[in-house]
Formats: sequence, structure tokens, C-alpha cells
Amino acid sequence: MGDVISSHLDEAKREIITARTSEVMVEFGHLYEKQYAVALFNKVRFDIEGGGGPQPQLLHRKIPLENKAIFSGSLFQYLEENKKWRNRFIFVPDSYNINYYDSKAAHERHLHPKGTINCAGYKVLTSMEQYLDLFSNILPGIKAKVGSSPFLKCATQFPLILWHPYARHYYFCVVTEKEQQKWLAVLQDCVRHANDGLSEENKVQTPAFTDAVRLYRQAKGHYGTWDMMCGVPSQILSNLVMEEALPELRELISPRLKGKLHERQRNWMLISDAVYSLVQGQCQAQYEAVLQKCEAACSSLEASIRTDMDQIITSKEHVTNKIREVVLPKAEKLLKVSIQPYISSILDALMEPTSRGFSEVRNVFFRELVDMSKNTLNEGTKENVAQHMEKISMLAFHPVKMQSCYEKMEPLSLEGLQQRFDVSSPSVFVQRAQILMREQMDHAVYTFEQILHQSLESQCTEELCKSIQRCQDRVIKKFDYDSSTVRKRFFREALLQIFIPYMLKQLSPSCASELPHFQELIFEDFSRFILVENIFEEVVLQSMMKDITMAVKEAAVQRRHNLYRDSIVLSNSDPSLHLLGENPSIDWAEEYGGAQEEADGAGKDTECGGEGEGEVGAAQKRRRMKQVVSMIQVEGSPVLPNESCMDVPGVNDIPEEDGEEEEEEEEKDGDWEENSNDKASADQNGSASPRASENPPDLSNGSVLKEEEAKSEEQGKEVPQKVESAPESASVVEEKGKGGDNLPMVEEQPHSDQKVSEETLPPPPEEILSGATETAPESLPEATSDFPLPPHDDSGFQSPTNEGGEAENDKEDVAPSTAAPQPSEEHPKVRETSVATAPGAETKTGDQNQ
Repeated sequence: MGDVISSHLDEAKREIITARTSEVMVEFGHLYEKQYAVALFNKVRFDIEGGGGPQPQLLHRKIPLENKAIFSGSLFQYLEENKKWRNRFIFVPDSYNINYYDSKAAHERHLHPKGTINCAGYKVLTSMEQYLDLFSNILPGIKAKVGSSPFLKCATQFPLILWHPYARHYYFCVVTEKEQQKWLAVLQDCVRHANDGLSEENKVQTPAFTDAVRLYRQAKGHYGTWDMMCGVPSQILSNLVMEEALPELRELISPRLKGKLHERQRNWMLISDAVYSLVQGQCQAQYEAVLQKCEAACSSLEASIRTDMDQIITSKEHVTNKIREVVLPKAEKLLKVSIQPYISSILDALMEPTSRGFSEVRNVFFRELVDMSKNTLNEGTKENVAQHMEKISMLAFHPVKMQSCYEKMEPLSLEGLQQRFDVSSPSVFVQRAQILMREQMDHAVYTFEQILHQSLESQCTEELCKSIQRCQDRVIKKFDYDSSTVRKRFFREALLQIFIPYMLKQLSPSCASELPHFQELIFEDFSRFILVENIFEEVVLQSMMKDITMAVKEAAVQRRHNLYRDSIVLSNSDPSLHLLGENPSIDWAEEYGGAQEEADGAGKDTECGGEGEGEVGAAQKRRRMKQVVSMIQVEGSPVLPNESCMDVPGVNDIPEEDGEEEEEEEEKDGDWEENSNDKASADQNGSASPRASENPPDLSNGSVLKEEEAKSEEQGKEVPQKVESAPESASVVEEKGKGGDNLPMVEEQPHSDQKVSEETLPPPPEEILSGATETAPESLPEATSDFPLPPHDDSGFQSPTNEGGEAENDKEDVAPSTAAPQPSEEHPKVRETSVATAPGAETKTGDQNQ
């Protein structure tokens, strides 16, 4: 691999790359310095004048994923070094970077990961056909055929491939289709988070950077949306460089590539990754230098702005009026002929999947609360409620449970309009809408837990169900209002993203020659804060803003989209609620299960008595680290006998290259040592549950044997009914780390005569019962008849009278509605919910089945 890169990427070509990167960064740096001053002026003006807009009704969590991990589990990874598949342990922290290790024990010992994947710019593929379609375009004029890629023989029928246009590709696979769907949800969530763009909290750097990148691309003739505007600034700038430099480099190198088709493609991919890493390092250093220069001048610029604010505003308005006189007639003519006929059709294409997605967010949130209410009827204690809230609190960041919401946006199609308006793909809008869904879900969950927590402090145990119902009704009503506001803003921004680049591209040739004359009207002292290029774009935006606003307003009248009218404005409807927004996130396990955790913690500290204080503190921090998604266990898949990454799966499971018998002998010896280390690690870490240390489960990605499934079904029939079944569209997923052990996973060995995965152990009574009675309800309305969903019909969004008394309704008990919720569309692959288990239920069940 190193020989290929060094031979084709010699010193001369590295100098070409460095020179091209410097050219791009120098030009970008000039644009950034200009836009930085303009962004600073806009920020100071906004701070002084303020801005209006609807006030959100839901509370916003300040640090959503504090002390949280997203997911961890094991799958197979293809190693290009030796062309083999190995078992890897994956850990996804709150940064959404993917860390992969040799084994679970290596992660628990805090060893460095084998690698870390930043998912910005990646796509997740689930078939070799999808991958080869993209892979064949790496070298122009060369097409790869399906099945003609010997360098990558997929180990199973269920691959998971991370594809990037410039960086290294990663190849994973799992054993079953259910595993593939759930891993797909996790990986897509990582990509979605990384592609979300720069933080909007920085009111100067972010707009200055995005405007500088946009103006740079427009100067090169690229006006449309850009898929690679993702990641941190250094990644975005690297994508900017690679967009120009890679075609030139490919023409120099591709004729010199030797070997068969797949070898040339693979070698070019390795060269591209090396170039991308080189460019990214240079962009990072040069961007930091530009940013440091701007930050050094920030204080003096801000002083000038505050001193001359009135004169700057007056001068800008004068220039704006002059430019408007020239540009507006041309813009209105173009708008009438080329834009207005398409506004309604594009808006309909955006609204349909977006409204379905937000409706599904509402349904998922409601089902979780109904499930908690049902279990509270049987186990009506605050500890039981806290146990449920511990699961619900991170619902928005549970990629598997949120997948049904995200999938509603996937059908978005702008076919026929993409080429006309230079929209590269709808993925930009799909991912943005999915991020907004996640944010609204988190706002709803955070508001609910704050209201419920306040209620639990003043309510007795007998009133728990009524308190949950009242809190639920309040939050659902607020969610409907905020959801409408967020969607309308998303529609306006999406339409502007589609139409504005097109209008600028059409108007720039005729207006560009006239713009420099307007620069003479600006005083030299104010020229840093008033740029005619920016004013030109503002005039074009204002010319079409009226039509877009009117189109969205007319759509709000249509009942099928469930949008509030603009005339319905809720402000200060619940002033006492916003005081709770200053509170930190609630640690339900610590507040209502603190005694048990302290006892467990004391036991663990005793075990670690020989360690230093720093190591004990680190162990306590790892214990507090909670995982949003539990270890995925898939029913119906064969048990994976190999858990250590040193294991080479057998030929029957995963095909290997021929002639590797000696290597396999050595790896088997290595396996014995690795498994011994794993056992020692498990014994050292221990478990918070006393029973877990006697008969601990195996957390490998295995599945249930048919014999044990039969036993579980028989036991489920014998258990007396305590919990009403969950809705038909959900199935049970075990939550790990109970009993105070908050490590993401605990790897322990079962008895020698019982080599089965964790799912072979009998589940707690509540889970058995839920599985046995899952098919009982015929539809969602019947399953939730005791806890009806607040009205979600169209009339609730159209009548101002219906919303006028929201403040009073939020403070009083809301009577249960007679309207039953519509059954939501089931997700065919991913079906999960959380069923409460009484404290100690797992331990008792384990004792009964020994």
C-alpha cells in the first residue's frame, strides 16, 4: 500500500497539490476577511435592534448528550492490509465519531482504538451493487461489473459500506438482515450528525465561513446546492480543494496505473485518500492562521461599528435603494417567468414527506408515554417512573427508534427540477429535515421530563398516572405548535436554497458590470461593513421573499399539512415553564435509585482498592457513562462462536483467501491468549449485580437458539399477567447495564456448560409476557384506549379560538380526549420499545432459572 502511494505520489506531485491548496486558501482567505467584517456588523446590529419571531413553547436542552454514549457492538470489518475479515468492537461516543477496537476488552481497558472514522461526507451503502455503481466512477472510462471485484469478497449477504468521494472506504458486514437494518440506523445517524454543518451559535464565524465558501464557488460558476458542505471547516475547505485538484491529478496519475481493473481502481482510491489527508492538514493550518488574523482585529472593528452604527445603516440603505432600482425590474421579470410557476409544485414535494416525518415523531413520543403510563398502573412507584424516564430521556438520540421518523423523508424527490435549478440532490434537504425532527423530539422529551419531575416532587404516589397524563397533554399541545413553526421555517429556507442560486446565476451576467459603480457611493470608513455583492444578493432575496412567504401561508390553510396559521401566535402562554429551562438535565437513576448505585459503587471501589485515586475516578466516570442504544440482539440469527478480533471465522461462515493455513494456526494460538485476557478483564471489572457475577451473560452479537426460544415461550405462558402489552408495532429490546452498572457493555463469560448468548437466558417476567402477548392487540387505538392521544385533527390547527385558552389549559387538568390516535405505519425492520421491569426483576428471574 505504501509503495503504491510513494511511487505515484512523488515529490513533484506533492508540490502540485501544495501549490493548488495554497491558491485556493489565499483566495478563500480574502473572501473570509471581507465576510467576517460584514458578519460582525450584522451580529452587533442584531444585538442592538433585536429580532422578532414566534416564541418556542418547548424547552431546549443545553447539553443533550452529557455523559452519554450512543452505541457499542461488534461486527466484521474487512482489512485491506491482509484482505481478511476480522471481528471488530465498535464504540460510538457523543461526538458521533466511530471508534473501532480489536475487542471489547481493549475498549474497556481504555486502549487506543485501531481507528476512528469521522463520518462527514460519507454515504452508507447496504449492497455491493450500490458500491460498485459508485466505485466504477472513480476512474473515468472504466466500468466495474458486479461480481468482478476480487479485492473485496463480502463475507456475508449483509454488507455495510461507508463510501466517500475522496477519503478511504470502510467495509463492514453482519450476519442477519435485522442486524444490518439496525446497524444501518446507527451509521446513518453518525453521518447525519457529521453532515449537519457548522454551529449556528457562533454568529460571526459561521456566516462568514459559509458566505465565503458560497462566493468562492459562485466565482467558479457553481451556484447550486453542494453536497460536500459538511463537517468541520478544514474538511469543507479540503472538499473545496479536491473538487478542483482531483480531476487534474487523476489525468496525471491514472495513465500510469498498472494491473487489472480492480487493482487500478483500488490503487487510485488509496492515492486519493493520501491526497485528501495531505490537503486537509494544509487547509487546517492555513484556515487557523486566517481566523487568528480576523479575531485579532475583531475588537477594533466592533468599536468602529458601535461608534458609527447609525451612519453605517444610513449609508447601506442609500446604496441598497440605488441597487434595487437597477436589479428589481430584472428580478421581477425572471421571477414571474421562471420561478412562480414552480413554487407550488416544489413546496408540495417538500411538505408531504416532511409532515409525515414530524407526525411520526409525535406518534413515537406518544407511544413511549402510553407505554410508561400502562406500566405505572401496575407498578405505581416513583422509582418505576424514573426507570422509564431514564430510557425515554434520550429517545431523540436513539437511532433505531427514530428510524421510522427519518424514513418518512427518504421518498423526497425533486426529479425534473434538479437540473433546471442546479440542485445536486435532495439529500441536503432530507438530512436537514431529519435533524429538525431529532431536535423537536429532544425538546418535547426534555420539556416532559422537567414538568414531570416538578410534578413528582409535589404529588403522592397515587396520583402518578394522572400527573403523567396531564404532563403528556401539555407537551403534545406545545409540540404541535413548535412543529408547525419549525416546518414553515424549513419550507421557506429550502425554497430559498433552491431558487436564489438560480436567480443569481441568471442575473449576475447582466448586473455584475454595474455593481462596481455603486461602491463609489460608500464612504471609505464604512467600506469594510458594506459590500455591494452582499447587497445585490439581499435585493434578489427580498424580491422573491414575498412570493415564498405567501405560498407557505396558503399551504398552512390546507388542513392536510397540519400547520398553524400565522395569525395564531402563542407568546408567554406558560411563563412558569420557561423558568424550568434553566435547570440541568435530570439524572433519574441517581435521584430515584441513588441508594442502590451507592452500594454498587462502594462494592466496585472495594474491588479496585489497589488502584490509585485517578484510576478509581476514571472507573466511576465510566460507570456514569450511559449508553443511548442498548446492545443490539437479533432474533433468529446463528450464534457467532468467535468473539475475539483475533478469531478467523471458519470457511463455512466467512470465505477467506486460499493458502492461509499457517496463519490460521498462529491466529488460533493468539485467540487462546486473547480470550484469556478477556476473561481476566471481565473478572477484574466485575458487575454491579451480585447475580451477574455468578452467572453472567455473554454480550456477543449472537442470537437465541430455537430450543431456548421454545422454553421462553412456555415460561411466558406461565407468568401471571402484570403488564399490558405494548403496541403491536413494537418489540422488546433488552436494556443493559441495570443495577447501577452504567458501563456501555460488560463482557463476562457464562458457565462452561452453557455457551450461548445473552438472549438464551430467560428474560424477566415482564419481557416474557410482552413477547407472549404482543399479538393480542389488533390495532393501536385499542391498545391505547385508556390513554387517548390529544386531538390531532385538522380543526385543532385552524381555529384561533381553540388555541386561545392554551395558557389556562396548560395549568389545569386536561380532560382525556375521545379521539383515538390513528395507527402509525409500522416499520418493517426496526421495531423497538421499552417495557418497564420492576427493580430486581432480572435477578429474581435469573435465580428461578438456575
